[in-house]
Amino acid sequence: MIDAILPPAVVAAESFDDPPAELFPEEEAAISRAVDKRRKEFATARLCARRAMAALGVPAAPVLPGPRGAPQWPAGVVGSMTHCDGYRAAVLGRAEHVTSVGIDAEPDGPLPPGVLGEIALPEEQEHLRALAASRPGVHWDRMLFSAKESVYKTWFPLTGRWLGFEEAVVALDPAAGSFEARLLVPGPVVDGTKVTGFAGRWLAERGLVVTAIVLPSAGP
Repeated sequence: MIDAILPPAVVAAESFDDPPAELFPEEEAAISRAVDKRRKEFATARLCARRAMAALGVPAAPVLPGPRGAPQWPAGVVGSMTHCDGYRAAVLGRAEHVTSVGIDAEPDGPLPPGVLGEIALPEEQEHLRALAASRPGVHWDRMLFSAKESVYKTWFPLTGRWLGFEEAVVALDPAAGSFEARLLVPGPVVDGTKVTGFAGRWLAERGLVVTAIVLPSAGP
């Protein structure tokens, strides 16, 4: 499913259930105290990561949570993972082709009461009202949340810093299935260019909303 919104520079693997998945000893240690639900989503996300590594021609390797839970990828690999009820995915690329990746999946339902005011700026809330009036078939508040999660997952490997929901403004394009995120704080310098925002794509399908950002490398 997520392949539909990804460029050729990356590979993806996804799962809609939790098949048996073996973990590396280091991963077992990282998840040893987790409840069963957390263990399943952790293990299946890493199964997806291993499948994506194989598609890249990269040997299987442990993927341990690092600062703020960000996955620590093998040398030369960049990527992102996501999980929600009924879906797990990993998207990877080689560092010479891709600088950063951020993906997120959410159930296609409304945000819980009170959450929208915490994650959306006034201009975004106005944008959502217009989208809901013109395209009522998608839960746009959940899509905005997912897009902002993808923004953060793309941002963090570049900076090692937190990015609050209020520090980026997202505009969703319903016709193109895309979105633009404009940073409201100074962005990092990547390949000699200051990053001021990110471009991504979205999909609503199979009871899910999925968003993805792939920041290409400026290299050959």
